[in-house]
Order: sequence, then C-alpha cells, then structure tokens
Amino acid sequence: METIMYEYAAERSLTNSAHIGVAASGDLELLLEPSENRSASVKIRTTANGFEDIWKAVFDRFFARYPIAVKLEINDFGATPGVVNLRLAQAMEVLEHDN
Repeated sequence: METIMYEYAAERSLTNSAHIGVAASGDLELLLEPSENRSASVKIRTTANGFEDIWKAVFDRFFARYPIAVKLEINDFGATPGVVNLRLAQAMEVLEHDN
C-alpha cells in the first residue's frame, strides 16, 4: 500500500462535499470536502505501487482545469487512469450541481 500526497493552488471555493465511487476491485473511492484555505490537497492511498508520475499527470491536468479549494482523499484499488478521470468528472458534476 502506497500513500501519495499533492498540493495545488486554488482559485475558487466549494461549499459542499461529495462521495463518489467505491473502493473495490479495479475501482476507487473519492471523498471531497471544501478546503478552509485557498489550496487543494490530494491524498491517495493505492494498492498499485510505482505509479506516482501517472497520478501526478492526472491531477496536474485536473487542477489546471478545475482550480478548486478542496480536500480530496482517494482510496484506490487498482483503477486505471480512465476510471480515475471518470470519477473526477462525476465528482465535478455533483459539486457543480450542488453549488
């Protein structure tokens, strides 16, 4: 089990939380909460070791598009980058609908 953490600058705040997905074989769970400061923090717990560069590329692209102040926790059970992007898109749909 590997834990990876990232920090990003943020431009806009959130008011709601979201829970997307489930940590199960080949999938992942996202837990999003508003951040109290103007930054985003990402904490990934993953069973697939050695993919830090791929995770970083996914989140660099995500926060370039959505510079939101969020505390994001991910529990990964071997999801592919496509599944990660799908869950992130679902999270944004939920958060933008609720804000």
